[in-house]
Amino acid sequence: MSTHDSPQYNATVVGREAINPQLLILRVRPDAGDYGFTPGQFAVLGLSGGEPRVPDAEPEETAPGPGKLIKRAYSIASSSVERAYLEFYLTLVSTGELTPRLFALQHGSRLFLGPKASGLFTLDRVAPGKAVALISTGTGLAPYVSMLRTMLITETARRFVVLHGARCSWDLGYRGELESLARIRPNFTYIPSITRPEQDPHFRGHTGRIQRLLEHGVIEQESDVRLDPAETDVFLCGNPDMIDQVKTLLLARGFTRDQGKQSGSLHVEEYW
Repeated sequence: MSTHDSPQYNATVVGREAINPQLLILRVRPDAGDYGFTPGQFAVLGLSGGEPRVPDAEPEETAPGPGKLIKRAYSIASSSVERAYLEFYLTLVSTGELTPRLFALQHGSRLFLGPKASGLFTLDRVAPGKAVALISTGTGLAPYVSMLRTMLITETARRFVVLHGARCSWDLGYRGELESLARIRPNFTYIPSITRPEQDPHFRGHTGRIQRLLEHGVIEQESDVRLDPAETDVFLCGNPDMIDQVKTLLLARGFTRDQGKQSGSLHVEEYW
C-alpha cells in the first residue's frame, strides 16, 4: 500500500530536518487544521506496514501486513500556539516497526495522526511561582521544547532549567535554539551534557551520566534553582534507566510522585 492509498492517513509531512542519521525533526500538518494541545502532551503517529523503511534499519524478522496500521505515541515539540504544523523529535530504533518507516518519509508524504493529544505531563500541575527543572536524555527533550517555546513568551518570573544528556554533542538536538533562549531569557538555564567525551574531545560542557551530575549539584551550580521539593518541581523524560535512578535520588530528597489525582513535585513521562 503506497503512502497515498490508506484511507486512514489524515496528515501530511511539511518539513523534515535530519540532525544526524539517527535523529529526525518531523513536521506534520493535520488535514483537519487546528490541533489543540497542552505543552508536554503527546500525539499518536502511524503508518501502514506496507510503507518503505530506511536502509539503515535492521531487516524485520516478521514484516507486518501491508494493511496493518503501526501506531506509537510521541511527545509534541512545537509550541501550542503554532498553527501550521505539529513537530516531533524522533530517534531511529533500527529494529523498530515504526521509526524506520517514519524516517523514510519525505516532504509531502502522508501518514496517520491520532485525533487528539493526551497526557498529564504538563506544567498545569505545577504550583504558580515554583521553579521547574526539566531533565531528559535523547528525544525525551521534545515535551520541554514545547513547554519553553510556549511558556517563555509570557513566563518571565518562573525559573526554568533544562538538563539534557546525550552520547555526543551532535546528538544534542535543539541545542542552538536552547542556547539562544538561555541568552535572552534570564529566567532560563540550559545545561547540555554528554556521556562519550572520548568520541567528542572538543565538547567543553559537562560530561557523565545525568544521575551523577545531579548528585554533584550541577543544577544548583549552573542556575539559581535548588532541587528542593518546596521550591522546585522536577520533570523526567527519556531513558528508563536514567528515570529510575533519578527518581530514586529525588524521592530520597523528599520529592513525591505526581500521578493521577495525587499531585506531587516529581513528574515522570513513561510511555516508552
